[in-house]
Amino acid sequence: MAEIYQSTSEDLLCAFEDGVLVLTMNRPERRNALSRPMLTNMAQLLETAEVDTDVRAVVLTGAGGAFCAGGDVRAMAESDQSETGIDAAIHLQRISQRATAGRLHMMPKPTLAVLPGAAAGAGLSPALSCDLRIAAAGAVLTTAFAKVGFSGDYGGTYFLTQLVGTAKAREMYFLSDRYSGEEARDLGIVNRVVDPEALMDDAMALARRLADGPPIAYRYMKENLNRALGEDPLDCMDLEVTHHVHAGFTEDHRDAVQAFLEKRPPVFKGR
Repeated sequence: MAEIYQSTSEDLLCAFEDGVLVLTMNRPERRNALSRPMLTNMAQLLETAEVDTDVRAVVLTGAGGAFCAGGDVRAMAESDQSETGIDAAIHLQRISQRATAGRLHMMPKPTLAVLPGAAAGAGLSPALSCDLRIAAAGAVLTTAFAKVGFSGDYGGTYFLTQLVGTAKAREMYFLSDRYSGEEARDLGIVNRVVDPEALMDDAMALARRLADGPPIAYRYMKENLNRALGEDPLDCMDLEVTHHVHAGFTEDHRDAVQAFLEKRPPVFKGR
């Protein structure tokens, strides 16, 4: 079945071997910031992988020393928000979130995020949606949203709360501080921190171990573990994106994007 796993976008690389599907976000010049082609292609490949019995584990990583910087702030500054109404934007992003971060979390097989470097904002969220995370020493994690006047998307508020508890998740979202890989490990966000040179070897050894495990038992384990979380993650993600898109239409967000590009502190006016 390897021949069906062909990327349709240069923004996302795809490899399949020994039961492991590896998806690599591939915009190193933008620290793998999310793009529409990347997300669309990721959604297509994950949809296929979910029902393909040859795929026993899924790995998500990034090229060029970063995991994912999140939304492309430069593209945000250049976009015309008036072209898409709020309701249409919410609907489209709900579909995207469910098909990417939502599917990584819900699909009945193990998913592993491999963080060679920075994971920020919406680029952190897909890592949090995976079952396991392994990071290179020196990797940096941050929610980042508060610094650009956004509220958060791609499931990060749900997944982070489950991992670190509500008090720490609120601190991490409100303040948007940076956390080292070691700090993230101590908080329970990542499972392992390894030397950068050994990252992919260690990650693939773990992925192959998962791929060699009992797929039927894993399916039931994952459903049991997801049900134990309580709230429906997809309902939480739907509400999250509604708030996120509304925040994107505010003056505060637009100024914060310009501030980011101009390397100055944003001034939030509450409108």
